[in-house]
Amino acid sequence: MLNTSTPDQNPDVFAAIAHPVRRQLLDILTKGDQSVKELNTPFNISQPAISQHLRVLEDAGLIISRVDGARRPRRLAKAGIDAPDQWLSMIRKALETNYERLDGVLAEMQSNQKEKIR
Repeated sequence: MLNTSTPDQNPDVFAAIAHPVRRQLLDILTKGDQSVKELNTPFNISQPAISQHLRVLEDAGLIISRVDGARRPRRLAKAGIDAPDQWLSMIRKALETNYERLDGVLAEMQSNQKEKIR
């Protein structure tokens, strides 16, 4: 199996965001801190199930929690979000380089084809 993680990146990040409920939880957290009860409201699943999803996101470093009296609000973790974003940026740059190289090859092939026709 190909290991696509960088040394400073948690390899569980992509597994954590693979589940649609966890992606929705991250979307909700873009609006600010939320308690488990608040996060559970839009879902038709049990509070323990939401807590398990939150634990996976927390273990992957994507969210953090803090103690606020009896509440434990969750929020996005900047470092956890930045790591996969930087990795994807590196992949985007490599793809752009490959496409630029391919564009050059295609332009040269078209030029050679035009010269053969003349």
